[in-house]
Amino acid sequence: MVLDQYVNALKDDLIKSTQEIIKIKSTEGDMKPGMPYGEGVAKALELALDIAKRLGFKTKNVDGYVGYAEYGEGDEIVGVLGHLDVVPEGDGWDYPPYGAEIHDGKIYGRGATDDKGPIMAALYALKAIKDSGLKLNKRVRILFGTNEETGSKEIEYYLKHDESPSIGFTPDANYPVIYAEKGITMFEVVKDFEKKSKDMVIKYIKGGNRPNMVSDYCECGIYVKDEDKRKALRDEVKRFKDVSGFDLDSEVEDDMLIVKSRGVSAHGSLPHLGKNAIMQLLMFLNVIYQDEDDVKDFIDFFAKNVGLETDGKTFGVYLKDDTGELSFNVGTINFDEERGSIGLNIRYPVTYKYEDLMNPFNAKISEHGMRFENMMHQPPLYFPKDHILVKTLMKVYEDVTGRKDEPLSIGGGTYAKEMKNMVAFGPIFPGKPDLDHQANEYIEIDDLVLNAKIYARAIYELAK
Repeated sequence: MVLDQYVNALKDDLIKSTQEIIKIKSTEGDMKPGMPYGEGVAKALELALDIAKRLGFKTKNVDGYVGYAEYGEGDEIVGVLGHLDVVPEGDGWDYPPYGAEIHDGKIYGRGATDDKGPIMAALYALKAIKDSGLKLNKRVRILFGTNEETGSKEIEYYLKHDESPSIGFTPDANYPVIYAEKGITMFEVVKDFEKKSKDMVIKYIKGGNRPNMVSDYCECGIYVKDEDKRKALRDEVKRFKDVSGFDLDSEVEDDMLIVKSRGVSAHGSLPHLGKNAIMQLLMFLNVIYQDEDDVKDFIDFFAKNVGLETDGKTFGVYLKDDTGELSFNVGTINFDEERGSIGLNIRYPVTYKYEDLMNPFNAKISEHGMRFENMMHQPPLYFPKDHILVKTLMKVYEDVTGRKDEPLSIGGGTYAKEMKNMVAFGPIFPGKPDLDHQANEYIEIDDLVLNAKIYARAIYELAK
């Protein structure tokens, strides 16, 4: 198609602009006037709008929360929503994380695929349409978000202060099209300990980083005054390790036995790919802790109703439809002598409702004097495969790439959930690694350009 030629003509400028935006460290910072998410994010937004102005687009900065480049005329708006904020760079980089260096045809840097490269590809896709003179019957907005990595609160502000797109996509995931995203919950299950043991005292259990990650480390401190009993418990750790195959060990500090459990981390949407350090430890504690008290009830409940399961079957909340199964992840534990709290991330299939999960869940925990707190809930996103948006984007993808892939259903949540009538569309091609949030994140230059060609045609088809 003619648009491909216009994208090719913009290739060098697209690469340069992508490098410029990657060089800005746009992790969330302290709020300042006109900079709700800090200086780095504000600087990235300012640059993106400067690039858009240079390309000849009308631009607007919505109070530092969202910016956009607009082209075309009409009452309806086609939106392309990407974000300029990034997660911290972390360690283990071969090249500077904000250097945007090119090596072997790849631009390296934090945000290269998530989402700076793809949103620049979308901006230059719109420029290709503008240069080609093709007529649009709708306005197109390339929307630059600034808070996706830490809550997407900026979109709520934008929707209160500006127009909402009538249809669109976000370059925030995978190709070909994500038509279904599970409902997501994150919350804590809490129990107060009123009836306590005098014999063995678990002083603390601490493990996990976030509810939406499989815990790779957990430890507990058990107060045991009697030295012989401490030795017997250490022997029990070794025995349980041999029988279960769990990575457990122990050490003694004064009168305290410290038991350590090591697992393997994985994303909370795919808990079956990890090994849960918290649950390994709770299953061990359930064997050695025999007193009939509130602590035992808490430990026993999770050891027996969850164990190493990641689908909620024994718990009684299993759900399944054509888009997949429920996933059940125990991500954090905070336990002292007064109360226990476990952080869960449960994701349910798209044809079910929140109540289908939480009514049986709540009934089960309330029988044991437990409650849930700090609920975060995102409803499912679902478009039938024959929806005009899904069909249009699938056809564009097939026409440009020549590939016949099936649309995707995922357990993760994408930026598409933040606006109505949007789906995730790219930028990662089938078979390519997902380097989002990883060290050595990069985008291949060929893929950057191919994304621009796909997005140009997609925008045109939705806006013509």
